[in-house]
Amino acid sequence: MNRMVLIVIVVIAVGVIFFLMRNASGMDQSQLKEKIDSGALVVDVRTVAEFNSGHYPNAHNIPVDEVSKRVDEFGDRNQTIIVYCASGGRSGSAKSFLESIGYKQVINAGGLSNMPKP
Repeated sequence: MNRMVLIVIVVIAVGVIFFLMRNASGMDQSQLKEKIDSGALVVDVRTVAEFNSGHYPNAHNIPVDEVSKRVDEFGDRNQTIIVYCASGGRSGSAKSFLESIGYKQVINAGGLSNMPKP
């Protein structure tokens, strides 16, 4: 019986670790890193003040409330775009908007803390 409890605990722990390594898109940090290394556009949709307090290297700052006015800065609608914010809510909104106007490869990375190490 004790062995079965231990197995269940290990399975749950592995599941929690796996879940925490994933972001809003369902990708883990290594998959995001591959996309970034392959030239994905990284966009921080937080406010200018949040961006200035720290951001992902080479990220572009387009606050979520400016996304619709600055669409031309996202470039080709077929390129991979990774959006992030503080927790994933604003980047989820940006992703939905971009997809609604024809962007095909938009990834919501969630929060800055979900981004891979540079």
